[in-house]
Amino acid sequence: MGYPHKPHPKETVLLSRYFGEADARTYKGWVKRGGYAALEQARAMEPARVVDIVKESGLRGRGGAGFPTGLKWSFMPKEKKKPHYLCVNADESEPGTFKDREIMRWTPHALLEGTAIAAHAIQAEVAYIYIRGEFTEPLAIMDKALTDARSAGVFGNLKIHLHRGAGAYICGEETALMNSIEGKRGNPRIKPPFPAAAGVFGMPTTINNVETLAAVPHILTKGAAWYKGLSLASPKSTGTKLFSVCGHVQHPANYEVTMGFPLKDLVYELCGGMRPGRTLKACIPGGSSVPILDRAETESCLLDYEGVVERGSMLGSGGVIVFDDSTDMVYQIMRLARFYAHESCAQCTQCREGTAWTTKILERILAGQGKTADLDLLLDLSENMTGKTICVLSDSCAAPVVSGIKKFRSEFEDYIAGRRKPVMVA
Repeated sequence: MGYPHKPHPKETVLLSRYFGEADARTYKGWVKRGGYAALEQARAMEPARVVDIVKESGLRGRGGAGFPTGLKWSFMPKEKKKPHYLCVNADESEPGTFKDREIMRWTPHALLEGTAIAAHAIQAEVAYIYIRGEFTEPLAIMDKALTDARSAGVFGNLKIHLHRGAGAYICGEETALMNSIEGKRGNPRIKPPFPAAAGVFGMPTTINNVETLAAVPHILTKGAAWYKGLSLASPKSTGTKLFSVCGHVQHPANYEVTMGFPLKDLVYELCGGMRPGRTLKACIPGGSSVPILDRAETESCLLDYEGVVERGSMLGSGGVIVFDDSTDMVYQIMRLARFYAHESCAQCTQCREGTAWTTKILERILAGQGKTADLDLLLDLSENMTGKTICVLSDSCAAPVVSGIKKFRSEFEDYIAGRRKPVMVA
């Protein structure tokens, strides 16, 4: 098992503080580090007060949407006419993202403590932690941590279940996740009704991401004002964020920085910049489903929700994929489109047909058989795939295609005009 990197002086280590410390995985080791104190603190409060503290902190969902966590909790019915459920999204299926598995790998009790606090806040009797099927190591570590904490009586009457997924990307979408837990095919549901009204098993439900819940104990122990103060730019983006950096950098890894940290510094300083002799070409800042940034946008982007939107993309899950000047952007965009075509649940026509058609056109262009009209066709297809389906999988396919054509159009035109050697893809 590999150990994480030594923290860079510009990192703000909070969630990642104990990464690499094997003893932090154990119940005794976690308690020794102050673990479960926040849970005791929360249980001494009324649930509504816990919700208010999280609201005041400005914590937003770290799974991709960035919705205010406390506000989401407040949507749960106050009257207990039906059982309440909490679902924890540990599926982490977004390409380029590998932060949640490290939280479960090194600090499983941080997730369990955050889960128990959230369950208290929304008055849930049952919590499901939905773990991606390929995460065999994190699953084993989580199972041991849950068994030990349960034996110590940490959770009281709260029932926490680990639910192993079967490896479908779409089950990272909250309503598909709930269908999967119920034993159904992992298809997204039409909303409304929203989960807080009718979620898993038709009961009021809240769904939170692993990183989101791991931050909650820190907010309880250190205070909402302290957490809110962790912001370098926008007051609407608070706390720290784990960024999974991969691609053409010298030191790919998870890095934890304060919201508003410059993307340029993350790439050049924390990650050591490009490989020798190469220069930065492009970057995807929030996992493969968000628009691509060119070099100028990357070097002027601040890593918070508002800063990334200003540059024309989204913070998403924080999966930073870096491309240097050796990258064939047409090929890389085709690979992304192919992934989404493969992972579509096929429920919506625009997604089922659109992702497959997009992939075929890109493969044709790469093979030297493309036409100039194909670029307009791709843009038109993307328009019809965006905002018109039950979930945003088809949007996720369209985002890199549209941004890629707009920012790297000459590379597409070179294939079409025969100025680039055709690439045959299997």
